[in-house]
Amino acid sequence: MTITTGTPTGAGSMGVTVNGTATPQAGAAESADCAIPAARQAAPPGRAQGCGSGATAGGGAEATAGDPAAAPAHDPRAHGFLPERPPVRSMIGTWTRLDAMARAAATAPDREAAVALVERARRAGELAALRQRVSRLSLRNAEAAAMRIAVIAVSCGWCGLDPQAPAAREVADEAFLDLWAAIAHRIDHDQFVALPTLALHNWAPERKPRRHIPIDQLARTEALVPIVRWAPEGQPLSRLDRLMLAATRLEAHGIWLFRLAETLAGRSPDDSSTPTALRRLVRVQHALRAQLLAEAAELAAAPATPQQRAVLGALAEQGALEPPVLQAADAVLGIGGRRMGDGRRQLLRRHLPAQHRAWLSAMDRHCAPVRTLAHRGGPDAAVYREAQESLIALRRTYTALVQAAARPDTTPLTVAA
Repeated sequence: MTITTGTPTGAGSMGVTVNGTATPQAGAAESADCAIPAARQAAPPGRAQGCGSGATAGGGAEATAGDPAAAPAHDPRAHGFLPERPPVRSMIGTWTRLDAMARAAATAPDREAAVALVERARRAGELAALRQRVSRLSLRNAEAAAMRIAVIAVSCGWCGLDPQAPAAREVADEAFLDLWAAIAHRIDHDQFVALPTLALHNWAPERKPRRHIPIDQLARTEALVPIVRWAPEGQPLSRLDRLMLAATRLEAHGIWLFRLAETLAGRSPDDSSTPTALRRLVRVQHALRAQLLAEAAELAAAPATPQQRAVLGALAEQGALEPPVLQAADAVLGIGGRRMGDGRRQLLRRHLPAQHRAWLSAMDRHCAPVRTLAHRGGPDAAVYREAQESLIALRRTYTALVQAAARPDTTPLTVAA
């Protein structure tokens, strides 16, 4: 299995080639705290200017019918696409068996060993027992179960399956597919076996904070550890572990990008605040790229296994490695839509929850006036093109980070990556 970087053309977005097949890709991360005051100043009247505090972290209570860029059930200005609360670290009751199964599948030496774990659980009646209890799960615990289901599915090589399709029954364990489908129905998200679930619901602070802090700040400032490790306990984190944690930190540092996207939504390209917001967007994207570059050497030095590289390859084949924060930047700047077509863009987004897809679609519509700068001349258009170029560089860096995780012989990234 090989993952190679595609070279963007025109404004371009990144591509990943897996076993000779071109698949979509993207990404990056670093602290953009320098952009905090700027993002607040640029926020128009009636838009949230909070920092993701407890008052705003509850979601879209502030959203109104007059603000279509904010989905009523989700306010990305509060915490981006991170979960509203830290992921569930330990499941209880019957669900401890799913937790143990996910941990064993993640560290299995190959797909056959992971499949054997699932088959043993089915023969013992454990999968059927879990299926009967899905409706009793709170949404937060259902998301925790979904993360573990996703780990098992990719470990077994089943990530491309529709659990409700008859053909899937000939490939994967039927009892596991029933549990998978029930979890998908419970969280109202059919395509959850992808990077957002595997990364954004699979982290915890290494030590419990002494006080409550907003989740994006928690993920930015605290040392993070994976809940389900792809490396055995007692051994160093693997490259796949570090890639998933890097994706989480990317999302946390990218919170300012979400707020700037809301600022640009509905703005006229002739508005004096538009180029100011675009310059701040450039600074955020440069900071995100610097964050990824800072993490690259550590990731490249971490251990990797053929099984973990197979997991990355399977996700890439499904187009399931695009970080949500980069999809948000693309919704503002329109690079992916022009290069791949709107249908392909929606295909990339299928791995996100419905409320996140709705927000991105709103950004597509309400940032359309700003995107007309692509066809103009002058200093404002130059700023817009600089924002596009910084996003392209960010995606290149993220693709290089994925390559570092997938290859046994990678070397650390350089600033020229």
